[in-house]
Amino acid sequence: MRKIVYSGSLALALTLTLTGAAQAGGDRVTTPTLAGFASLPAATFVAGSEPSGTLVTGNTNGFAVPFADQPIQGFSGIADNGDGTFDVLSDNGYGNQANSADFLLRVQRLAPVFARKTVDVVGGINLTDPDGHVPWKLTRADRVLTGADFDVESIVKANDGTYWIGDEFGPYLLHFDRAGRLLSAPVPLPGVTAPETAARTGGTANLGSSKGFEGLAESPDGRHLYALLEGSVTGDTAGDLRLNEFDTRTGKYTGKRYVYRLGAANLAIGDAIAIDRNRFLIIERDGGQGATAVIKRLYIADTRDRDRDGLLDKTLLVDLMNIADPRRIGGSGTTFTFPFQTIEDVVILDEKTIAVLNDNNFPFSSGRTAGVADNNEWIKIALPGSLHPDKRIFPAHGR
Repeated sequence: MRKIVYSGSLALALTLTLTGAAQAGGDRVTTPTLAGFASLPAATFVAGSEPSGTLVTGNTNGFAVPFADQPIQGFSGIADNGDGTFDVLSDNGYGNQANSADFLLRVQRLAPVFARKTVDVVGGINLTDPDGHVPWKLTRADRVLTGADFDVESIVKANDGTYWIGDEFGPYLLHFDRAGRLLSAPVPLPGVTAPETAARTGGTANLGSSKGFEGLAESPDGRHLYALLEGSVTGDTAGDLRLNEFDTRTGKYTGKRYVYRLGAANLAIGDAIAIDRNRFLIIERDGGQGATAVIKRLYIADTRDRDRDGLLDKTLLVDLMNIADPRRIGGSGTTFTFPFQTIEDVVILDEKTIAVLNDNNFPFSSGRTAGVADNNEWIKIALPGSLHPDKRIFPAHGR
């Protein structure tokens, strides 16, 4: 038995105990290593859907707007179905509330095929509010939800097949049934108001725009959700993000919260998921892409706060700008980088393997090739040791 320690800026150096070496193509893995690559072309649309993008302006990287259909893009959260398919959340649309009224909020069902380096689109559902749980006026009379209604950025699929989704405009927690129908009124976070809600209610915003629930994790027993803000609340230390505990049985926040500190105040998080009852995987990133992408990292964050500084303990797990690729799965070099502006999806596949996806901000982002709209890339990473996850986080085990 041996130990490897990963550490990052402002991170407490913790240890991962290795009980054996992970395997990638028969080779011993001693550093995070690319084990699979798949890509969904940027210009992938929901067949026979509605036009979209009528309000889009700016550099669209050669794509003419509006689009004849709804794009399958903007992946901001992922849930493993346990059968080779994944439910992946498309975010609010084209970057802001004002230009996304014709983008239908949707959960896409996808299946990566790593042998072909492709991603199959096998279905999906639109998010709707047919029973009128949202008390304010929606964009559409048919109560199909759009990117002008909510900015959905994080997702949990509960054991009963329902979805909990984190929004940035409230910030709200939204509970949908397996068909995408809202089950109850949006749940606000006490004491926190985003600008979009302040504008609607006449209140005072104390959170930046698009800085609501970027991460949403579920406890292994399914009892609690942990919703992580992307931005600091006014009055908090810059770069400190609140991780808020929510009780799914009572439908209320418990009042317990933790603090995740970014490596610098100008960074952001991309996703947060549970490893076990104490530990989370959190994506931390800068706003650069391509040549300006520097910090794209995956941390383990631990609530046990061993150094008693009042913050989640952080351990660097993967530097997404420096992934070993000895088999050249991702290209011609032996080092693979993930140089995207927004990286917003992580999922644990097994105790030694994770997958990470980018949000391509279609048609705007061009991190892989300058001037070319990014595809949605899906990478599988073999770790040098076990995460020792709680087995209840995997769909096959249930609760």
